[in-house]
Amino acid sequence: MVSAHGERAVGGAPPAEHRNLLPLKILVAGGFGVGKTTLVGALSEVPPLSTEQRMTSLSDGVDDTSIVPDKTTTTVAMDFGRVTIDDALVLYLFGTPGQSRFWFMWDELARGAVGAVVLVDLRRIDDCFAAIDYFENRGVPFVVALNEFPGTQGVDDDLVRDALAVPEGCPLVHVDARDDASCTRALITLVEHALAHSG
Repeated sequence: MVSAHGERAVGGAPPAEHRNLLPLKILVAGGFGVGKTTLVGALSEVPPLSTEQRMTSLSDGVDDTSIVPDKTTTTVAMDFGRVTIDDALVLYLFGTPGQSRFWFMWDELARGAVGAVVLVDLRRIDDCFAAIDYFENRGVPFVVALNEFPGTQGVDDDLVRDALAVPEGCPLVHVDARDDASCTRALITLVEHALAHSG
């Protein structure tokens, strides 16, 4: 077997520099059109797998695009990406579909996950409650990531925390789903929170 770096592994074992990597599964969840696919795409070091499909007239009256009128596609299964944090940690990202008709897939996607990033669009705050409830009810550590859409900057974090009814111990972070640096910080915050939660 030859690695991506051209190094041959003995007996099919991975190259030495990859043997001590800790792989962690992370979910990226939230409501319809909140930026999950964008976040996975911004972070992934490999071409992200996406199941985005063009929206059709069948979604009229089902998916609310009034706040995101330019949205023409939607995730129907999952998004997948990979990001290496350092020499010891690699994260596998699974973006969940946002619409309620696809929630039956969440249990399978959540299997083996160490935690989740719940993306929130403060213009449509009600859309994130289902994701927050899902992870709270299953005891899965999560962080709330406020995606900075136009007009949502400067909102007081304590007011947001109260509105979302998330406990004080749940991290609240700000991200721009298009910016890999802010998204990476959110993932690191989640991993630290999950490790503390497991202890």
